[in-house]
Amino acid sequence: MTWLLAAQAAAAVYMAGVIWMCQVAHYPLFREVGDAMPAYQRRNRVRTTYVVGPPMLVELVCAAVLVVARPAAIPAWAAWLGLALVLVSWAVTVLLSVPAHERLQARYDAAALARLVRTNWIRTAAWSGHGALALWMLAVGA
Repeated sequence: MTWLLAAQAAAAVYMAGVIWMCQVAHYPLFREVGDAMPAYQRRNRVRTTYVVGPPMLVELVCAAVLVVARPAAIPAWAAWLGLALVLVSWAVTVLLSVPAHERLQARYDAAALARLVRTNWIRTAAWSGHGALALWMLAVGA
């Protein structure tokens, strides 16, 4: 099961790094794109999906498997918390971030961008928390 804990930790820490980069640099720089936002956003969404899609799936699958088949050294609360943090990240992505990106793909919208940056803090916290928890689970369970 060490491989499962390692895969979860790698995916979670990777996503924490990606989301911090988005929060601090990438999303705020959207303000500079202006009228080119629709074309930029179309390319950005495709390329970003390649970067985040696979690790998000790995993280989700690992967190779900750990709830069902966790190593004895991992407390149940940790496995459930890990899955909850992943589900928060996915829910905010689907319910808040994707719609904001869709609005920005239609046209530059300062309010949509501000909402994207503001609500992205939820994903930043969830992925950071899961990254730390996953590293702890790897240390305890290895």
